[in-house]
Amino acid sequence: MWFRQFRWRKDFGAWRTIGNCLLAGLVLVAGAVFFSCHEQMVVQSTPQMNTEQPFMVRVLLADDVNHCTIKMRGGFSLFNSDGSVLIPETIFTERGQPMNVGVLGGEFTIGGRRFAAREITISPDDPFTFVMDGNEFRGKLLLKANVDGLTFEAINIVPLEPYLAGVVGAEMPDRWETEALKAQAIAARTYCLYNKKKFGYTRDWDVARTQASQVYLGLKRESASVWRAVNETSGEVLMCEQAGLPGAGASGEELFPAYYSSSCGGHTEDAKNVFGDSFGPLGGVECPYCRAVARPDVFFWPMAQFNKETVTAAVQKKYPQLKGLGDITYISAVKQSDYPDFSRITMVKLTGTNDKSEFLRAEDLRLTIDPAGNRIRSVACKIALIEGKFAFLAGRGFGHGVGMCQCGAQGMAMQSKTASEILQHYYPGSKLVKAY
Repeated sequence: MWFRQFRWRKDFGAWRTIGNCLLAGLVLVAGAVFFSCHEQMVVQSTPQMNTEQPFMVRVLLADDVNHCTIKMRGGFSLFNSDGSVLIPETIFTERGQPMNVGVLGGEFTIGGRRFAAREITISPDDPFTFVMDGNEFRGKLLLKANVDGLTFEAINIVPLEPYLAGVVGAEMPDRWETEALKAQAIAARTYCLYNKKKFGYTRDWDVARTQASQVYLGLKRESASVWRAVNETSGEVLMCEQAGLPGAGASGEELFPAYYSSSCGGHTEDAKNVFGDSFGPLGGVECPYCRAVARPDVFFWPMAQFNKETVTAAVQKKYPQLKGLGDITYISAVKQSDYPDFSRITMVKLTGTNDKSEFLRAEDLRLTIDPAGNRIRSVACKIALIEGKFAFLAGRGFGHGVGMCQCGAQGMAMQSKTASEILQHYYPGSKLVKAY
């Protein structure tokens, strides 16, 4: 998907400050977390509701790695792919201490012990959490060797609601209005289940932990307000009237990918112009709400320049079939969506030194040149040549602009709009239902 560009994490931290060794307590509706400067964090047990397979999420934490470090708060069990116990936990004396994980010839080493298994599931005891490379997550950890036998995947298997508790606070500031957080929880739940049903059966995981899917940071982004939003919307998803989509609703009602981005700049975009897929609730809508919420350098972002060599190298690495262009000498907008006070480029034409031209979706070009999206923050901009460099200027908004505008959701919540009203505005024609 590679659809999210959102960087609010620097704005977090009012209750996370660690300048003085203060004990900060957060009482959560479910999953309370207590922080202390002197003791290990104490975590309430991970809720075990809805642990049936359809509502367990497989999150790709790492891929093609040859090493990681893990630790548990207490006891744990190791299981082979057939469900058999590999080794009694009591043999491990490093309880609460980091253990190195590696793989060689398709066999794993954990804490200095070798296991003749290409796939190992680590199942922690209560509170059912584990720490991997310094980040704590709820649920289990699946280690799966890749075909080369030298690298592996690390996959978090976690119930849906605890997974969302690690998403909502990563995708939206937890100090925002409750109704905005609830709208975020429903959109994230819908997006997750859609991707699980559409892509999960073809791969070992359902969603990635990065903005390639939706950002998931585990326990460090949980808070009372986040858990409240998750619990108060438990099981709620969005569906639309369109046959043939992956879902399990009533006749004619199907899940759809409830995309969202940071700030749309004043008008959201039709999904078919960005991702090529078409869904009724994902047409563009006017958004007069985000301008008052988004930071000035997010709503109107500064010019970003890239030399031709950088652009050519990035494009040809991502799209080897475009090497026939030679060096890219010119980029022009050939399609755009025009709104009252700005336009969003949807298709560009790339012209090269070999007198050839090719076309590319504007959003694909943006993330090819600037994968993090921190400089070219949207395609609601103009493209020009300035002093021999490609310049992206007069830009506004942050992200692809499809679906819910997160800053707009906060703006609506500040005007006393409910989560349902927010979702109806950004996903018109969708239906809010209880999936479980």
